[in-house]
Amino acid sequence: MFQTIKRALNKIKEDIKVIYEKDPAANNIAEVIFCYPGFQALLSHRIAHKLAYWKIPFLPRYISYLTRIITGIEIHPKARIGERFFIDHGEGVVIGETTIIGDDVLIYQQVTLGGTGSEHGKRHPTIGNNVIIGAGAKVLGNITIGNNVRIGAGSVVIDNVPDNSTVVGIPGRVVHQKIVGENGVLMHNRIPDPITCELNRLKYELQDLKEKLDNQDITRG
Repeated sequence: MFQTIKRALNKIKEDIKVIYEKDPAANNIAEVIFCYPGFQALLSHRIAHKLAYWKIPFLPRYISYLTRIITGIEIHPKARIGERFFIDHGEGVVIGETTIIGDDVLIYQQVTLGGTGSEHGKRHPTIGNNVIIGAGAKVLGNITIGNNVRIGAGSVVIDNVPDNSTVVGIPGRVVHQKIVGENGVLMHNRIPDPITCELNRLKYELQDLKEKLDNQDITRG
């Protein structure tokens, strides 16, 4: 019993430490405990998840429901969440029943880790380690998001994403480069738009073709 309490306290200390590391607005422990809905929702989820693991009916879902009312964050009791998970701001976050989240994951407000239908079994995403999911992003279906992935704000991801990728757009497109700053923080203002990049490529190709045609006309003339 003592060891169980000690492990729980160590997890809480680790969660508080992560918030200090990732949110410069965190000033003291009292703020973190009483004013951070992501922290509160995570503590509540751990209780509900343990009760669900023990196959206790109704109560885990009711705890999840009360937590959603208080924090604006809905985490299904059966969702599996790794170490050092942080929900920044948190309003409108939804995490579905069969979601699996790895370690050192950061998500922002309005993120949905949801399903795409009413099928049974694994129907929600699996998120790797050291993943950042930007505000308003939707990750849908039984897909796998690799390690060290960055998902831009407002993106809709419906396909698997390989490790070390940045994803942007609707539907989400993989940009094969890292758009990160210090400490691995996602630089939302520096994420390239793949549609704009493609249009620019086509524009340069047209310019090149036009120059070649103009040169041929000069040669014939």
